[in-house]
Amino acid sequence: MSAAPQPSLKLLQNQEVLGELLHSLSQPLTSLRCSLELSIDEASQQQQATVSVALQQTEKVIGMIQLMRDYLDAEQPGSEACPVALAPAVRAVMEESSSMAALRGIKLLLAGRCTASVPVPEPRLRLALQYLLSALIQAARANTGITLLLEEGSSESVLRVECEGGACLHDEGARGPDSTRDSVGGTLGKVRLAIASRVLETAGAFLVIEDGDRPGFVLRIPRWLATSNAPA
Repeated sequence: MSAAPQPSLKLLQNQEVLGELLHSLSQPLTSLRCSLELSIDEASQQQQATVSVALQQTEKVIGMIQLMRDYLDAEQPGSEACPVALAPAVRAVMEESSSMAALRGIKLLLAGRCTASVPVPEPRLRLALQYLLSALIQAARANTGITLLLEEGSSESVLRVECEGGACLHDEGARGPDSTRDSVGGTLGKVRLAIASRVLETAGAFLVIEDGDRPGFVLRIPRWLATSNAPA
């Protein structure tokens, strides 16, 4: 197989500069958040509402900056990554997401097995899986269930994640549990899905977002991918 094209030096320099700018921007915002958190208890009842809104907006901006940094990180070529076993990463992400799911009355179930590995740094793999699963949890109806099914075939391994109730991952973030529209949340949701797709597909896997009666996503890992990246 041909090697993936290497990004130009100028592109890498631009990414590094953007990363530094985002880091510099996050520092004063983090300080502002701390100041707001400290002042909210000391403010009068009328002022508390104003401070609370300011704190929420600051949290949103900080979240957007972190997301942009994640996106830049997903675009970094990085060095040759050691293969990371998929099943343990899926299990860890499911455990991390269980509290978020419990708040909405959503039960997470992991079934099946596979021995596939993905040639991507473990933090990136877990970030991609976290974005996908959290998107489905947020888009799903409350008090439903989400099944994570690992399958191993002769030509590929598959992670199939399905939601029992209706949901639409393509609109994740555009509505919350209260079904209110949020254009900022919708944009962030799309960016998270784009990051997850970029991380996984750059590693050679195939990601398909599915809507319909049992919405969710399917991650396919070709057998040659696991074989070609197996430790010597």
